[in-house]
Amino acid sequence: MASQPRQIFILTGAGISAESGLGTFRDRGGLWARFDPMKLATPEAFAEDPDTVLDFYNHRRRGVRKAAPNAAHAALARAEAALAARGGRLFLCTQNVDDLHERAGSAAVVHMHGELLKARCTACGTVSERRADILPDDPCPHCGAAALRPDVVWFGEMPKHLDRIDAALAESDLFVAIGTSGAVYPAAGYVREARALGIRTCELNLEPSDNAGAFDEARYGPASTIVPGYLTELGL
Repeated sequence: MASQPRQIFILTGAGISAESGLGTFRDRGGLWARFDPMKLATPEAFAEDPDTVLDFYNHRRRGVRKAAPNAAHAALARAEAALAARGGRLFLCTQNVDDLHERAGSAAVVHMHGELLKARCTACGTVSERRADILPDDPCPHCGAAALRPDVVWFGEMPKHLDRIDAALAESDLFVAIGTSGAVYPAAGYVREARALGIRTCELNLEPSDNAGAFDEARYGPASTIVPGYLTELGL
């Protein structure tokens, strides 16, 4: 193991939440194998059939509320605190729209694909907490318009916080991708950006991702086992 890193960039994907009972997207049997994303996760689908889109996300929202963080989420929260105590930083960027990182104790989570437990008004743009179902005639708490949608990034939309993410990656000395498919950009390109910057890279996954060959090292197995183990190797 190389010297202990002080600035760690963590990228998490659906695989870290799979053991908490939340489905992945691109794996065999994942959500997009069972449902057509073009009918459920695009602005055009929402405009054409908002009831069906809202029903789909209401079902997912209920699943998130029932789920609990697993050992991988907890290990990242502990590592964040331990690294901060010794003057470093763990930057946690997630592609997930669930709140399991926060419930495990992570203090600063950047959701590049939005958050399922928030709603955004398509009329005024206000984002508000939303744990209950979103119904078509529900009013926006800010402007009163019946124009609420999940505050998640759909296909064809720009991910959030890209400037913050790019800056954090450039400042890191270790990049770790956990439970990602390696198929969704721009997140799938971060490992190559890290390599170009001379940053050490590691993949932690159930099985090799689409871009596994771009990583310096890898650990494969259930996230609840390999994530705590790897962070222990780092002294976290």
